[in-house]
Amino acid sequence: MTIQVEFPPATLERLQAEARASGKDVETFVREAVEQKLARRKRTFADILKPIQDAVDASGMSEQDVDELLESELRTTRAERRASRQGP
Repeated sequence: MTIQVEFPPATLERLQAEARASGKDVETFVREAVEQKLARRKRTFADILKPIQDAVDASGMSEQDVDELLESELRTTRAERRASRQGP
């Protein structure tokens, strides 16, 4: 099936540049981008988190270690966000 899509010149230039950078022609680049987008719709939350779970398993961290790491990062992020809102 063939679909014709009109892109604004600036978008077409970006597509061409990205396709060149990836070593692909524009048609292949766009087809793969659409296929990736459609494939993401079918992914479950467990599928999305699998690489993280695998990394944690490989690291040897306990569940408690992971919880503490995440809590620490959350506290740090919240403190940074508060500080940026207050300004100098």
